[in-house]
Amino acid sequence: MKNKQKMIKKAPFKLIFVSILVIGVIGFAFYWESLNKNKPDEYIENAPPVRRSVIQDEINSLSWIEPEFLPINRFSRPGYLLTEINGIVIHFIGNPNTTAIQNRNFFANLANTEERHASSNFIVCLDGTIVQCVPVDEIAYASNHRNDDTISIELCHPDETGTFTDETYNSAVRLTAWLSVRFGLTKEDIIRHYDVSGKICPLYFVLNEEAWDTFRADVAEEMLNIE
Repeated sequence: MKNKQKMIKKAPFKLIFVSILVIGVIGFAFYWESLNKNKPDEYIENAPPVRRSVIQDEINSLSWIEPEFLPINRFSRPGYLLTEINGIVIHFIGNPNTTAIQNRNFFANLANTEERHASSNFIVCLDGTIVQCVPVDEIAYASNHRNDDTISIELCHPDETGTFTDETYNSAVRLTAWLSVRFGLTKEDIIRHYDVSGKICPLYFVLNEEAWDTFRADVAEEMLNIE
């Protein structure tokens, strides 16, 4: 009888303790969420202006790259500055016969749908047009654990084979070569998404190693023409 009374006395204390714990966890979750929501804007506001950015300023002056920057948001352009750039990652868009602007707009709309994190610094269209979505001194959500030290380039493709039009290919070579020269990279620093995570991306360059080797060789040759 005494034991039962002790259990009855202890039960409310256990219930109170559990309730406090649950409330604390929920409160911390909301607090953490608020920090994450505010962090991108605070990061941009407090970032040193040194690298905002001679190279990006030069890109802004190039007639062959169209700036269509995504709005700052947690799902496609968090606004975090890169501390270093050690490579360029090549992707394919995975959505056949879509344009660079259509895919750029998909990335922008993730701020509303919140369905996933995804973006790219550049997208090369079927007709060779190059659209820039994220400045080169900011992180894009494209390359897994290499997001924080690489620039990403997405390539559009006309069909499910993942092959590229000549216009897309030539613009990709030109852009990759220009960025490589500006950031002091070599052709060995040009990698596929596949080389980062094992994802079959870009499809054509994963299934055709010779084509990938040719692409990097073409980039290396084009680098010789960059002033």
